[in-house]
Amino acid sequence: MHELFLRRCLQLAVRAAGHTAPNPLVGAVVVHNGRIIAEGWHMHYGGPHAEVHAIRAVADRSLLPHCTLYVNLEPCCHYGKTPPCTNLILESGIRNIVAGPADPSPQVGGKGFEQLLRSGCALITDVLHEECRQLNRRFYTFHEKSRPYVVLKWAQSADGFLGRRGERTPLSSEAAQVLAHRWRSEEAAVLVGTQTALVDNPQLTVRLWRGRQPMRIVLDRHGRLPHALHLFDGSAPTLLVTENPLAKPPHAEPLILPFERLLPALLEALWQRGVLSLLVEGGSRLLQAFLDHGLWDEARQLVSPVRLGDGVAAPVIHAAATEEHEICADRLFLYRNSS
Repeated sequence: MHELFLRRCLQLAVRAAGHTAPNPLVGAVVVHNGRIIAEGWHMHYGGPHAEVHAIRAVADRSLLPHCTLYVNLEPCCHYGKTPPCTNLILESGIRNIVAGPADPSPQVGGKGFEQLLRSGCALITDVLHEECRQLNRRFYTFHEKSRPYVVLKWAQSADGFLGRRGERTPLSSEAAQVLAHRWRSEEAAVLVGTQTALVDNPQLTVRLWRGRQPMRIVLDRHGRLPHALHLFDGSAPTLLVTENPLAKPPHAEPLILPFERLLPALLEALWQRGVLSLLVEGGSRLLQAFLDHGLWDEARQLVSPVRLGDGVAAPVIHAAATEEHEICADRLFLYRNSS
């Protein structure tokens, strides 16, 4: 029965995908006599947490001391954008809590559970451990590995090319393009390299999906990218990663990093800025560098039925696909880094 109600929490939590970062996705339900009488989820960053919405939704407050609260992550116990959820739980009279795993952030890290236990609550934790961690894999990676969660994405032809050399080569179907924009809305930042910026002149915005604009990041070691590129149009926050201290394109913040150890330096800098996740949409060299260094968590490979015969070779991934889907005429292969 506990797993049934925890799964409902996960269903609620995922509704806010792309809107809560750097906070986790959390859902909560209040159960009385085996029946859900109220539910809620953390809808957006800075707003009330799931527990708040669920407890406030209980119409008959006299029932609360006889209810069980289910939540897929340890309740917070510190003041941030909102007051501690543990305080609200205790003030409500609820004394039975069933939760998923502990919150890995240093502000919580088990202290929320400890407060509830000290206050005499009956507490069951770590229910649906793997499912809960999977939902908030970005949050756990950020706090446990001190770097953003990295998602690699590319579209390639049936014969293994990203495109023709020196020219923009659209490969994906319209449905796959919509999906790619949805993916952007779910990540905190999106990254491309110099060559992709020059050849494709991408906007890297969410136009085909309703969602939040990610921060755009472009690599430009020598600071030579034309200022007329879409990346510098001011439509979304943009970070220019460079070694040139004089590089100051319009509507972009320069970030000076050593390109000899670029990837670890970049991920550390993004972690310091609180960037929870990174979608890499770069060219073959950039994608292969992430793969070769093992600095990736997911890879999404869209394979078009189009054959190019020649061009820029797609990156090589030494892993077996964990999932395969049809996206109109395209095939989507999903990979996870198990190391």
